[in-house]
Amino acid sequence: MGKQGMLAVSVMAIALTACGTRHISRDIGDDGRAGEVIFPKVEDIVLKEGTFPNLDNLRAVAPGVTKDQLYDLLGRPHFREGYAGVREWDYLFHFRKDDGSVTTCQYKVIFDKDYHGQSFHWAPESCADVLKPAAAPAPAPVAQSKPISLSADAMFAFGKAELSPQGRGELSALAAQLKSASSARATVIGHTDRIGNEAANQALSEQRAQAVRQFLLDQGVTAAITAEGRGEREPVKECEEQPRKALIACLAPNRRVEIAVEGNQ
Repeated sequence: MGKQGMLAVSVMAIALTACGTRHISRDIGDDGRAGEVIFPKVEDIVLKEGTFPNLDNLRAVAPGVTKDQLYDLLGRPHFREGYAGVREWDYLFHFRKDDGSVTTCQYKVIFDKDYHGQSFHWAPESCADVLKPAAAPAPAPVAQSKPISLSADAMFAFGKAELSPQGRGELSALAAQLKSASSARATVIGHTDRIGNEAANQALSEQRAQAVRQFLLDQGVTAAITAEGRGEREPVKECEEQPRKALIACLAPNRRVEIAVEGNQ
């Protein structure tokens, strides 16, 4: 080959090298990480429009990916990457937002000495957020009815925890409602007045709540039912000291059983 031919080849090689190295990151190590990551100018793109990548494919890109695998997942690189010994591939990606607007991002993969992708970069860096999983939808609020308040005096004898015939009748209608709503949940809460010993009142409130729960279950209710007692701690009415009979009558609203139902009814 003559001197002119050799000169032409040299010029071409220099041109190709320059073409493929204008955007080369600096100090790429054997481990596939660069001392300085440099992105190409967008106007130098070969695939002029860029692409709308498949997000699942993008999430599948991970350290160790080969060039063939990367090509299969994302397609060929979008810039002039050179012809041999190429250690980085660049892409121009578009992402459509929920409001219809489009975000454009540059994406770079840097390969190790064995040409496995090891580091991945975005410009701007905020574009990495596109790989975050979509937020899970907020759970639908559980339907909750206003608690049903039943007079303990109508359901139990004073100071007792055995359901009276009247109490059973009042609960039968509620049982029928709950039987048709197997996905519902119910909480039975027993309350007492302040007359007597606090510990005894607590025990009585628990026993009455359990009696109501058991009656509902015996009626065939399959909804989840829990029972608890709160004793005299949550009065709905305060009364002055007065003769016992009058005080019992005054405090009657505090002697109650509340049933809170959540879910489909």
